[in-house]
Amino acid sequence: MVSTRCKLAVKQELRNLGLHFMVVELGEVEIMETLTKEQHEKLKVGLLQSGLELMDDKRAVLIERIINEIIKTIHHSEEPLKTNYSDYLSEKLKYDYNYLSNVFSEVKGITIQQFIISHKIERIKELIIYGELNMTEIAYKMNYSSVAHLSNQFKKMTGLSPSHFKNLKNKNRLPIEEI
Repeated sequence: MVSTRCKLAVKQELRNLGLHFMVVELGEVEIMETLTKEQHEKLKVGLLQSGLELMDDKRAVLIERIINEIIKTIHHSEEPLKTNYSDYLSEKLKYDYNYLSNVFSEVKGITIQQFIISHKIERIKELIIYGELNMTEIAYKMNYSSVAHLSNQFKKMTGLSPSHFKNLKNKNRLPIEEI
């Protein structure tokens, strides 16, 4: 689950099955009952109809948790991280970063760092389009050491400088789910 809309769809599906939930967060659901095989299958089918997937595989769940933490910090947090992503993810998920990194790369085919950069670039595009912050403020918000570092990474990933992107008429962005 990568959005509030996804959480609402999951809650509705749980209600449809008469299940009581305590927590519905990005990538995580805690229900009060033990699911029967029939309920499990109905939940799986209902979620698929909403474009969501029920994950039982522990590695897939871990990958989803990594993704959700990254999305939460990049797209939904107002404050920049006070630490680096490797320490943050290790602390938040209670796993050694090397393990997280290896599992992520093996399953997704890219590194956690590449995934983070892709999301940061899309968020930067969004902030540029909004036009409420200048590049110095965007660099700070996105945890870059300088505007030059942000600009270099932006150009490397998009082929455009941030100022050139800002001047484009058709500013291409990807939905979070497609990054």
